[in-house]
Amino acid sequence: MSIQNIRKEVMQTLEKNIDSFVDKFLMPIEKIWQPTDFLPNSQQDSFIDEVKEIQELSKELDDDFWVVLVGDTITEEALPTYESWLLDLDGVTQQPDNGWAKWVRAWTAEENRHGDVLNKYLYLSGRVNMREVEVSTQHLIADGFDIGTATDPYKNFVYTSFQELATYISHNNVAKIAKKQGHKALAKMSKIIAGDEMRHHMAYTEFVKEIFKIDPSEMMLAFQHMMKHKIVMPAMHLRESYGTKGSLFDDFSAVAQRIGVYTGFDYVDILKKLNTTWEIDKITNLTPEAEKARDYLMKLPDRMYRITERIVVPDTKFNFKWMIPA
Repeated sequence: MSIQNIRKEVMQTLEKNIDSFVDKFLMPIEKIWQPTDFLPNSQQDSFIDEVKEIQELSKELDDDFWVVLVGDTITEEALPTYESWLLDLDGVTQQPDNGWAKWVRAWTAEENRHGDVLNKYLYLSGRVNMREVEVSTQHLIADGFDIGTATDPYKNFVYTSFQELATYISHNNVAKIAKKQGHKALAKMSKIIAGDEMRHHMAYTEFVKEIFKIDPSEMMLAFQHMMKHKIVMPAMHLRESYGTKGSLFDDFSAVAQRIGVYTGFDYVDILKKLNTTWEIDKITNLTPEAEKARDYLMKLPDRMYRITERIVVPDTKFNFKWMIPA
């Protein structure tokens, strides 16, 4: 049997428990928070006053903070790309309404709320040029992305396990900065978004754990492949109006590192956590090639940490079209 067919068979085996995964890691729609829970109610007389309060508080947060929040928002808004990519995985595409497709749609529905609430908050803040933000969002969706996984579910679940934890860290650090600056509503909103991301991270790591039980060597090789080629960020093709594809990502990444929202050390920490969560040091019945992959993965965090220590984050003042001077 080909590797692709084995993967499909493993996905079909896991699919038998998809309802339990949905129940364990996703929330009933009627019970989960919605964007309006965190936004001024336009039907209330207090609406204008609440918007003015947001705008006054927003003046206290500097441009670097807003650049990161805009980048996070645009990344969350690119959900059409992520949904179509996940629906194309081997083992998901066989039937339009199979269990995995159900998972992907339900996951997408939860994630959709993040971009929705952040977008509205940016609009109310009065601190950013919303048309430029919208142009960047449209470009990111139109440009798509290639994360080096093709339709391989093993590689894709490594990616989502990593990326969901990365977004947790980013939103959680935004919450800390907002809280420190007295922006309590934004802090609470970012904190609860981070909570969603952590639940989703736990789900995808659980999928990988189950695959390790069934097909350990191929799962280990897939994990090695993803870390060897590095995890690219969903916003890798970020650009402004009239910019070239990806021309803005390095500047955005530098700002995120500069204010401590997401750094190279966070990347290394995520890898260490995945090694620990999946207990790769204890996995047995590996082929010689997979054993070498495990050795590589076990040694990689320390090596990457030493490299990260040498990285100098520029303090350059970047001029983003998204920003309106305070």
